[in-house]
Amino acid sequence: MYKPLNKVTKAGFLNDTEVETPVFVRFSTVAGSKGSTDLARDVRGFAVKFYTEQGNFDLVGNNMPVFFIQDAMKFPDLVHAVKPEPDNEIPQAASAHDTFWDFISLMPESTHMIMWLMSDRAIPRSYRMMEGFGVHTFRFINEKGVASFVKFHWKPLLGVHSVAWDEAQNISGKDPDFHRRDLWEAIESGAFPEWELGVQIVPEEDEFKFGFDLLDPTKIIPEELVPVERIGKMTLNRNPDNFFAETEQVAFHVGNIVPGIDFTNDPLLQGRLFSYTDTQLIRLGGPNFHEIPINRPIVPIYNNQRDGFMRQQINKGKTSYGPNALGNNDPQQVREADGGFTSYQERVDAKKIRNRSKSFFDHFSQARLFFNSQSEPEKNHMIDAFSFELGKVKTIAIRERMLGILSLVDPAIAAEVAFQLGLKVPKKIEQPINRSIPADGVVADYQPIEVESPIARSEALSMENTVKDGIVSRKIAILAADGVDAKSLNSMKKALEDAGGVVHIIAPKLGVLLAADNSQIPVDESFLTAASVLYDAVYVPGGTNSVATLEAEANAVHFLNEAFKHCKAIAADEQALQILEATYFSQKIPDEFSEETVLSEGIVYGNKGFRLAALFIKAIAQHRFWNREKPRLVPA
Repeated sequence: MYKPLNKVTKAGFLNDTEVETPVFVRFSTVAGSKGSTDLARDVRGFAVKFYTEQGNFDLVGNNMPVFFIQDAMKFPDLVHAVKPEPDNEIPQAASAHDTFWDFISLMPESTHMIMWLMSDRAIPRSYRMMEGFGVHTFRFINEKGVASFVKFHWKPLLGVHSVAWDEAQNISGKDPDFHRRDLWEAIESGAFPEWELGVQIVPEEDEFKFGFDLLDPTKIIPEELVPVERIGKMTLNRNPDNFFAETEQVAFHVGNIVPGIDFTNDPLLQGRLFSYTDTQLIRLGGPNFHEIPINRPIVPIYNNQRDGFMRQQINKGKTSYGPNALGNNDPQQVREADGGFTSYQERVDAKKIRNRSKSFFDHFSQARLFFNSQSEPEKNHMIDAFSFELGKVKTIAIRERMLGILSLVDPAIAAEVAFQLGLKVPKKIEQPINRSIPADGVVADYQPIEVESPIARSEALSMENTVKDGIVSRKIAILAADGVDAKSLNSMKKALEDAGGVVHIIAPKLGVLLAADNSQIPVDESFLTAASVLYDAVYVPGGTNSVATLEAEANAVHFLNEAFKHCKAIAADEQALQILEATYFSQKIPDEFSEETVLSEGIVYGNKGFRLAALFIKAIAQHRFWNREKPRLVPA
């Protein structure tokens, strides 16, 4: 913790800057079954279990700050729609099919989330390079009993980065475990992933001042309206010792909270409080899942729970009820004054009904805000994503219905997607727009309302504005063959590794390379076992024989072409220019280069090793050079 938060919460772990709270984190995909590709277009689970001195606190979130539905009763329908279709169990780990888009096109409350899902946030470069969100609005409560609304954020210190969609599809074939391998290797190498914990805090009296409902899980609080205050840092410094015992058996539950944190009336959150217990009872075989080592709090727990299969704790005595006189009335609930948990006393002056307020029916203002906040490349990627997904939908009526929904977000995106689908945007949108109506509901009462966002753009929503200040843990491929200039290779390798990069030597075959000076250089991968999609950048060192071999090696030329297509940084020793000239992007190689051209084009070459390495490192730190995509010059 950077500073105590005692003004807003009495949660102990958020107030002691000297205490390091142990955590366990599980990342996950959602749509696919176990063993499916890590690179599916999907929301990622981002769940953190804090082992605090007051018990466990579980922050069970995602890498996207909103969700598809407002009503927890629609959870089963959402899952059934996105999972493989039941008649043929196809497709696996994909939302690009009829049942999902049929559901989405009839549920306009999903529109904001679907914009996130079609964005590059759905194909992150790494778990280490994605944000995390608590999704819901929670409550902080201080020692005086004063409550504030709070939203939780995780901000990665490496920045927020993605891969290209074509790249994601290729990675799925080359290494379907890409994200898990990346996380494991980073931790094993000591490049520990780090996130800062951030909070947006809103006094209860300000609940209604924003023009949208704070309790709506399909809404964000734009950071321009309530800045994210970074309050602490999480470091993942150890991998699990046993995947099944820990990662598979960890039981997260949004109901695991500690004094100082409480729930709100977010209807989706209220439903999750029930569903997670049911999930663990079935998934982990009974009521004692909290006694599995990975789920145990670090403080003693006393209650009257007994028996059940796989019971670990051996309780002594004859009483397992309260009140009792035979066992000194133990255990008993701890008083609030002694640190016990007491629910927030919320004043309610109304009838309690199962319904949503009218403010929940603003389905398009924040979807529009998200799209308008993206950079041009990000917008193009979203258009391509919608075109791909809806292009896989076989029912034309579903495509047309979804185009109608998109036209309510932004006519331009609807027109672009319609063009790719060979359709026209419907002049009249199919009515009613919202088909998710309770049995006794009046259809007109559940239709979307039009609300203007208080801001037109939010810089925080675009990955273009993320951190780009280093290459720590970035993977760089060096392409080489026998006869390579050892000085050219080794000096670049050292510079990259000194900057925190991970360097692999890739050659026509495994074993060792015999350099021009007769030194031997170990090979990490061959062109058979490696691919450009598994790396962030590529360098070609000098050496007459090495360059000639690579120029004649189709796999080497393809490696470079594909790296260029996916907008990655490329560098070459001046002696290796001839292999760059054999690529499709040879016309993009600048006649002269400067720091300005390197940072705009991402291609650097030369014979001055130190300057070449320095500029290459700056180029890698930019992550990608998306301006290459329009026009697309490389048919790799």
